[in-house]
Amino acid sequence: MKIMNKSIYDDLFRYTGKRSIRLLWRYVFFTPGFRYIYFLRKTQSANFIITKFLWKFLLRRCMLKTNIQIPPETSIGKGFRIAHFGSIVINPNTIIGINFNIANGAVIGNAEGQKKGTPIIGNNVSVHANAVIIGGVKIGHNVLIAPNAFVNIDIPNGAIALGNPCKIINRINASSKYIVYKV
Repeated sequence: MKIMNKSIYDDLFRYTGKRSIRLLWRYVFFTPGFRYIYFLRKTQSANFIITKFLWKFLLRRCMLKTNIQIPPETSIGKGFRIAHFGSIVINPNTIIGINFNIANGAVIGNAEGQKKGTPIIGNNVSVHANAVIIGGVKIGHNVLIAPNAFVNIDIPNGAIALGNPCKIINRINASSKYIVYKV
């Protein structure tokens, strides 16, 4: 239980640069994206059937209000930040590293065919508005997925992915301006 509470505080740190109980409750009540993360982490850490049911119920209510669909089965590292809430979908089999940003309209899902599977996303990745990442692709560390990008190819470390079809621009620490307060 303490490990999951640490993850919640690490997620809060990504928003504020601080860890405090006062800020935690402020962000749970007044920041819809963080509220979703809070319920997600609590659902993932619940040990008993009754508490798991309660947290799943609260997560479901929050999902319906915010239009964020990130199932509790999704593996997301510490330092998760929803920059702008609304219409976010992540497949439950996706694996995401630490210090991950996502914005509204983003979709991370599975695909059939040549790149069958779900994405594996590295550390310090920022996914911007209306970006789509599909298939069994590997996204490296320190990557920026630009707004409206359609990513169905592997992205190397320190790159920017933009456009449809996806083009890769190599940059050192492409996401460094967008990943604030790293954990």
